[in-house]
Amino acid sequence: MKTLLASLAVGLGLLASPALQVTAQAQNAPLFAQDVPYSGLRSLPGSDFPDQAPFSSMRFDKLEWNRQGRFDSARWDMEAFYGSDYDKLFLKSEGFYSGRSNKFDEAQMQVLYSHLISYFFDLQIGIRQDFSALSRRTYAAIGIEGLAPGLFEVDATAYVSQKGEISGSFTTWYDLLITNRLVLQPRVDVRLQLQRIPELQLGSGFTDLELGARLRYEFTREIAPYIGVTWDRRLGETATFAKRNDERPSSVYFVGGVRLLW
Repeated sequence: MKTLLASLAVGLGLLASPALQVTAQAQNAPLFAQDVPYSGLRSLPGSDFPDQAPFSSMRFDKLEWNRQGRFDSARWDMEAFYGSDYDKLFLKSEGFYSGRSNKFDEAQMQVLYSHLISYFFDLQIGIRQDFSALSRRTYAAIGIEGLAPGLFEVDATAYVSQKGEISGSFTTWYDLLITNRLVLQPRVDVRLQLQRIPELQLGSGFTDLELGARLRYEFTREIAPYIGVTWDRRLGETATFAKRNDERPSSVYFVGGVRLLW
């Protein structure tokens, strides 16, 4: 009988020990949500949200060379930013150097404040400065940049110059993965002008359309050489201005370059 009672006591002790451990853990657990390091959407003293930590990046989508007839030309398209997931400072620059005229036919820089307005889009506002041979204008800029349904990157911006001239640009591209390292990027660039500006050789309406496809190989995510083909077309009265200057309103050319990311 004593042996039976001893066995029962040992069994009950083994069963009770996990329950006692759970009870002890429950007693030590925080009673209120305020005791948890992250509660709701606020940061407590001594803790920071990861999405509020600042970070930076720089990317050259275009850093390329092409040959049109007997002349070499170069083009770049760059953007860099610093900030958090919610607020960033953007620096954007793009331009085109013509070997035919030995001048920058296009050269601009933008400084933009960017604020997250949805899961996939930022609202951007700031200034743009042109440095090309034809224009030294300064513009106010407002636009959106982000990821559209279907994983299309979109960058759309409206501009107003110090002379009241209104223009806009729209760019979209898509990265099609052929392999993990071989990527085909179709891209569309469209520009429009509300008023005609003869001194800049721009008509009203849609002024430029560029369709391109670039095939890159990512040796690393930071360095990816590419080759591609681009069709560039001036539209409407802008094409008429080009013809008057003995320039072709439409051209197809092959490009080679490198995409940089860091």
